[in-house]
Amino acid sequence: MSLLFSPLKIKNIELKNRIVVSPMCEYSATDGFPNNWHLVHLGSRAVGGAGLIITEATAVSPEGRISIADLGLWKDEQIEKFKEIVDFIHQNDSVAGIQLAHAGRKASFDTPWESPIQLDEQNGGWDTVSASNEIFNPIDKTPIALDIAGIKKVKEDFKSATVRAMKAGFKVIEIHAAHGYLLHQFLSPISNKRIDNYGGSFENRIRLLIETVEAVQEVWTKENPLFVRISATDWADGGWNEEESVRLSALLKEKGVDVIDTSSGGLTLAQQIPLSAGYQVQFAAAIKKETGIITGTVGLITKAQQAEEILQREEADLIFFARELLRDPYFPLHAAVDLGEDVKWPSQYERAKPRKQS
Repeated sequence: MSLLFSPLKIKNIELKNRIVVSPMCEYSATDGFPNNWHLVHLGSRAVGGAGLIITEATAVSPEGRISIADLGLWKDEQIEKFKEIVDFIHQNDSVAGIQLAHAGRKASFDTPWESPIQLDEQNGGWDTVSASNEIFNPIDKTPIALDIAGIKKVKEDFKSATVRAMKAGFKVIEIHAAHGYLLHQFLSPISNKRIDNYGGSFENRIRLLIETVEAVQEVWTKENPLFVRISATDWADGGWNEEESVRLSALLKEKGVDVIDTSSGGLTLAQQIPLSAGYQVQFAAAIKKETGIITGTVGLITKAQQAEEILQREEADLIFFARELLRDPYFPLHAAVDLGEDVKWPSQYERAKPRKQS
């Protein structure tokens, strides 16, 4: 059997294959509520055969949304539709996960196809927060540096959202600490200019993420996996880097985190990213080698054989697919054919399954 279609057990959850639907914002919610777009979008990837399906960045508070159309899980009324989506995913032999997030200074936007400029309060926007009052883009609003009370609220919001995620039936939680959003803003010296216990040294800059993990673990079941997504490097001088990512991953493993979902970038406009096929695999490989933690990799991975080779070289344990799964919700079924695997198709689609030629 190919590694891509071999099962992987993490705590009490067994994934039927190593294909993960990476969190991808749909900008299609109203007041944080999921709707039938999300049901069809996520549900079709379950029908398509992915082992694990992670919802888009789901805000733990209204001000934590990237855009006014982001998903949220900050109130109990939002649970019901999430549960419908989760149940459908599980009925189709996939595992449902949710990415909990706070956008920090990269918040208060309209949908990307409407405008690239942050919204003001008169147009539905809100004040943004960050580690410091450093802006991301010269045209952005200056964020408010979180005080200790604000930091405490962020941790409590992640904790409360975790309780709601459990009620909705999610089997995996991923904490979003990548792509220049709030927790990443604390990690990187580029955006974190604090002089208190949450800034300066490596130990101080990682403090909010560690405390957020601990807050989530207070309520999250120990039987199910906890992922953390990080940007392994800022791709910029003076920023967060690969060495720090390895150190952080080792500490997160000690804290009981099960998987490091390894991405990169998103913190600064000064980033210089050498885009190429599988350009981020190196970071997942380094973290896996140095710490022994389960890693996932993502980024310009588009072919079944490419994913298989990453796994065969032991550079990662899970392959997160993003744009390829937007192009083709049934990529896992097609990938199985490419790798010569005979996987189960939905009964409703069985008559379309390719047959081996005798």
